Amino acid sequence: MYDSLDDDWVWDGVPVEHLWVFDKLILAKKCGHLAAPVGIDVPHSGWYIIRPCVHVMGFGLGAQRVWIEKKTDEYPLGHFWCEWFTGRHLSVDYSYGKQTLCVEGVKPTDNADLTRWTAWRKTSDEMRLPEILSSFTDYPHVNCEFIDGKLIEVHLRHNPDFRWGQQEYIPVWEGESINPPDGYSFVDDSEVHGRIGAFIK
Repeated sequence: MYDSLDDDWVWDGVPVEHLWVFDKLILAKKCGHLAAPVGIDVPHSGWYIIRPCVHVMGFGLGAQRVWIEKKTDEYPLGHFWCEWFTGRHLSVDYSYGKQTLCVEGVKPTDNADLTRWTAWRKTSDEMRLPEILSSFTDYPHVNCEFIDGKLIEVHLRHNPDFRWGQQEYIPVWEGESINPPDGYSFVDDSEVHGRIGAFIK
């Protein structure tokens, strides 16, 4: 198989029958989540997440938390709505079906910007590879994102933020100081959503 930090290789390297994992709407439906493309009414008013059906970059790009009464026609084409989950957000790496890493994301208290995190920390949680991914145990790297134990996203790579083997990763955003707190070091780790690096230890 393939070994990469990046998703760019996926479209040429992964068997076509496995590409469905990058369609977050199909993934949501396979998981039994309440979800549908924009243009389909929600079954009841409430908070939902609106996201692009397909993109490989992650980071919560294009996602927003919205209150929907019924109609969803006003939202961008190529997006879908899904029930809003609350609870712990875990990012779990697997290699050939076995867990190799679990980290928990800490969000700002207002939770308004879905692309920005306060910190990621290693945990001792054990999460079995979801049954719907049983055909992916030949891959050296699979990364799964869970909220309250519910699978919301899959990448066929490992978590690049923990490639230094550290215990904690605190993102540093554009305009913030890069002088690390005591016990931490700064690493240059810029990304498209405004992160310029991180403090790690």
